[in-house]
Amino acid sequence: QVQLVESGGGLVQPGGSLRLSCAPSGFAFSSYAMRWYRQAPRKERELVAAIVLIGDDTVYTESKEGRFTISRDNAANTVYLQMNSLKPEDTAVYYCSALRGGTEYRGQGTQVTVSS
Repeated sequence: QVQLVESGGGLVQPGGSLRLSCAPSGFAFSSYAMRWYRQAPRKERELVAAIVLIGDDTVYTESKEGRFTISRDNAANTVYLQMNSLKPEDTAVYYCSALRGGTEYRGQGTQVTVSS
């Protein structure tokens, strides 16, 4: 059974940090591009960060925000999103996605709320 389980969300004050985790299972995780999306109330889903393996060990990463860093640990079957200097506008549900060719798997999301 394919699953992507996100964790690490919660309530944080502006300027704080959170690290989200995504634990994929049920498919060959290491061969998929992994992405983090977010969706705020009444807004479109937007891509936050992506990470791709090129060859055996070259990693390409892309991040919408310089404050966010995506990483992956294939041995631990986990993808991370480190978020620093959080702002209220970062409040959203954050989703993990695995993509290869025409196949995409998505998790259920984890809520991040940035508020004082």
